[in-house]
Amino acid sequence: MHTMNETQTQTQMDWMKALEHEARTLVEDLNAHPIARRLIDGSIDADSYVHYLVQTYHYVRWTTPLLAEAGRRMKRMGWHPQLAELLLQKSTEERGHERWLLADLKNLGWPVARVERAQLSPAVIAYVAWNRYTTRSGVPAAFLGTAYVLEYLSVQYASGAVERLLAANTIPNIRKAVTFLRGHGDADGNHVAELASVLRSLTDPRERSALLLSARNTRVIYSGLFSDEGGEYPARTS
Repeated sequence: MHTMNETQTQTQMDWMKALEHEARTLVEDLNAHPIARRLIDGSIDADSYVHYLVQTYHYVRWTTPLLAEAGRRMKRMGWHPQLAELLLQKSTEERGHERWLLADLKNLGWPVARVERAQLSPAVIAYVAWNRYTTRSGVPAAFLGTAYVLEYLSVQYASGAVERLLAANTIPNIRKAVTFLRGHGDADGNHVAELASVLRSLTDPRERSALLLSARNTRVIYSGLFSDEGGEYPARTS
């Protein structure tokens, strides 16, 4: 017969397994996506790489302000001070990452004005709208589900992608255009472990559900960064 503590521990493990499942499934989805796979193995062409960086810029630029807003809202409501502080901490960690993308794109021939004028993909529009909603009207801690799957992805692929892009050397000036990937590959390993440590203590079913939903939405949306039409290679929805 299980004791109360054993039951709680099992529930915590199941919840974290579900969150990790979303992150692992994102990795599998990108392995199966033809353009994402070429980024991972270093064979992506210049146009596709630029497209990925431009779309990434247009969602990353929102990361710091939305994380900070979510943390402040949690504080105002008196919800989970530890999670509120983590959101604020992560907003600081992510500050300036959009500038890495602008620097990479400039070195690929895309000045800031051109990046700003670029058409946003449906994936970026959906990502920003969803995280804005959870931050301002939904469960603000949900953004941590988004953060978890993206940082997990960086740990799996960012550093290796940089090495293979540089080894292939098929994109002009690529050596000056991997700042964003290199920065995330270097930093996100510790971030994932830290985030998982905090989330294991989360017991509120509503907040767990919100984090899992954000993790899943991000996982489903993310492959759309690699092309304007995801049609033939949709992410799995379950």
